[in-house]
Parts: sequence; structure tokens; C-alpha cells
Amino acid sequence: MTDLTALRALPADRRRQAGKDLRDSAPRSGNAALPAMKGRGDPIDLLVTTSTQRIQSLLPVRWARMVASPFTFLRGAATVMARDLGELPVSGIRVQASGDCHLMNFGIYASPEGRPVFDLNDFDETLSAPFEWDVKRLAASLVLAAQDSGHSPSAAKDMARAAVTAYRLRMAELADLDPLTAWSSRVDIAAMAQGITDEAAREKEMARLAEAAATPSGGDDFPRLANRDGGQARIRDVPPLIYHFDEETDRQGQAALRARTLFTRYRDTLPEERRFLVDRYQLADVAFKVVGVGSVGTFCAIGLFIDPDGHPLFLQVKEAMASVLAPYAGPSPYVNQGQRVVVGQRTLQTVSDGFLGWAADDAGRHFYIRQLKDRRLASAGTLMESDRLDFYATLCGATLARAHARSGDAALIAGYLGTSETFDDAVADFAAGYAEISAADHALLKQAVADGRLVVADLPAKGKGKGKKGD
Repeated sequence: MTDLTALRALPADRRRQAGKDLRDSAPRSGNAALPAMKGRGDPIDLLVTTSTQRIQSLLPVRWARMVASPFTFLRGAATVMARDLGELPVSGIRVQASGDCHLMNFGIYASPEGRPVFDLNDFDETLSAPFEWDVKRLAASLVLAAQDSGHSPSAAKDMARAAVTAYRLRMAELADLDPLTAWSSRVDIAAMAQGITDEAAREKEMARLAEAAATPSGGDDFPRLANRDGGQARIRDVPPLIYHFDEETDRQGQAALRARTLFTRYRDTLPEERRFLVDRYQLADVAFKVVGVGSVGTFCAIGLFIDPDGHPLFLQVKEAMASVLAPYAGPSPYVNQGQRVVVGQRTLQTVSDGFLGWAADDAGRHFYIRQLKDRRLASAGTLMESDRLDFYATLCGATLARAHARSGDAALIAGYLGTSETFDDAVADFAAGYAEISAADHALLKQAVADGRLVVADLPAKGKGKGKKGD
């Protein structure tokens, strides 16, 4: 592992050279290597084994989402890919990694000022880890998503390469900036959209961004997520994905109490000035929420908070387990896994949620709390249309470079990546090969369902496809 602390004392040109020197022990072409299939083990066994701490009654929802396509399988199989990546050689350069860096964990969300921001938006698996792991998972997800959208294998591989190239070029730009400028930099999605070559697709994207910028970010979710029943604010039930804790779903009466207790305890982890804001609201209702693909089965609840004048605030409490990267990258320094997620998000995002905090329940389980965002801004589904997926690939690659540069050494990484396309081609080769592995793993999941080994739930149509964001 490279001694990053010692390197920080060196000027940028020396750090670039140190990165270049790493190619001797970790050639860039070696990033094309795939995990050995002999002795790899059954990926379905690994998924089942690592699901023992999840809510077992929700696992059929998880399997139903993962079985939809090889792409959705990859989204839910972060633990499988982490094991595979852990067996491959690395450069030794570590960053605060996303840990689950597939393309649906990027998107547009509203900043506190209401401006649309494109960034990473899921951090359940974040941990200090080799920078290549995030790049490779993103590239593999692009290959599978492109194929799922009807692109040829060669075109899908080109999209993965485009994302890696954007990562390399953006990292080189960041390496030339002073630390303060690099830290506060953000990806200008509007400027990048202007680079879309297809005129119709470019105009469509610019119109969508203009609409997002005009969308209010405050209580806009209220009519969709809640209503007033006899004057009482209440979260809408949308079974089987959002529902209240009742005698049938919570016979012990503990789930609702747990959620309310966690919202109370979480306040103490907020910055003191943020507590003044939270204290203006009172908790009016809580409901259970099934989330994402990879997170299905973890405890997650929505809290509807109301101020004295009826203005709403939606907070979400979500269970945090150890990162899937931990067995291969090392454990988190934080005792509470919720704190691990919060610190990772604050590190990786340019503009983080001001309501981020964490808590633990009496059973020693860990959780983090965040504001429930307006999904119309957060969803990446519209960017995944076939005529814009190449633009989205470039956008994700550049965004990931910015995120990694905040905790990693941009000059060191840029020195390792260099100015040629050697790294880009190697990761594109890896992505194409790993997409085939994921497709084979997906076939094993389908067989396990067909054999009755795994039971799948009957989901609403909107819960099955690639447009469901955030794991």
C-alpha cells in the first residue's frame, strides 16, 4: 500500500511521478484481469449467507428485483463483486470509495439552495478502498445497462471506456488545481449536456435540466407521500413498498417505537446549529419503506415531521451494516456503521444533506438518517434513455473523479493513469468480461428461483425495471 501521508508533503510533480512509478508493480494493463472462476464458489450461496441479518420476509422482494435482468442482478450483488475485486491486484492508491458505484447510484438532487446537483447519491457501502474498485464497478454497470437498453456488446463496451476516459481526464484537471479549488469543484451538468452531439437529444436534455432547476425542493413531496386524514398528517400506504406498522406487519409493536426512538437519538449527532432547525418540527407519523435493490431487507422507515403551520419535513432512517468492502479493504474506523456512511457521504459529495446523522437502537443495530429527497430530481432513469446513455457515462466518470479527489491524491492517481488510453482500455476489457460473469450469475439466480430455492415477490411494474434508483 502506498504511504499517502508521506507523499502529501511532496509537490504535485513528485506525487505524479510516484503514481507513474506504481505502474512497475501494478501495470495499468493488469486492470483487465478478471477473477478466477475456478474455486470462485456459488454467488447465490454468498448472497443468501450475507442476507441472514436482513428482514427475512422482505427477501422475496430483493430476489424479485435482482432477477429482472443481469443489470439489476449486479446492482443487488455488491457483495459478490466486492469478493471478486478483492482477489485482483491493485495499484495501492486508496480513496474514500463509494463501495457500490454503479450508474444508478448517481443522479440529480436538490442542493439546500434548491439548485440541481449531479453527484453520487448512495453511500451504504462507502469505505477507504482502492480507487480502481469504484471505477471497475461503474464500468461493468454501464456495459450491462447499455446491453439492457438494446446496444450491441461493442457499443456497450465503448460506453464503459468513455466513462473511464472521462474519469482519467477529469482527474488530470483536478491534479492541477489547488486543494481548496479542487475540493469545492463540481461537475457542471449543463455544460456537459451542451457537448451531446445529437441535436434532438441535446435539446431534450437541456429542457429536462431547466425543468429540474425550476422545481421547488421544499415540501414538494407532501401530496405524493402523505395526505391529511381528518386534519391529521399521515404517510400514504403504497404496499408492498410503503406501509404502516400494524398488528399484521409488526406484531410485537416494536418497529414503530424503534423508528421514533432513532429519530429522537439522532438529533444529538447533528451539528448544533442544525438542531435549531430540526426542533421546529414534530414527528407526526412513521411508516416502513422498502428501498432500492441491494438494500432490500434492511430496516428503513420514513418519518413525517410537521411544523406548527403545517409545513412538512420528510426524514428517512436506514439501517447500516458493515460495508461489503470491509473483508477485503479492512474494517471501518467507526464503531457505528451509520457514522461510517455519514462521514463517507460528506467526503464524497460536493453538497451533502444538512440533515445527515446517525443513531443506534437498544439491540446494537446501527442506522443513519437523512432527508428524503424529491425523487423527480434524484432519479437517473431519464438519463438512461438509449440516445443519452453515452452522455450519462461520461458524466458519471467525471463525477467519480471529483469525488475520489476529495479524499485521495489527484496528482498521484493522475500520475498512475497517465495520458494514454492504456488504463481506459484495460478497464473496458474488464467491464465487458465482468458483464459476462454477472450474466452467468444472474442465470444462476433465475435457476434458483425456478427450482424453488428462492421465492420471489409479485412487485408493481415500477419496482422491477432499471428506473428504480438508489440501492
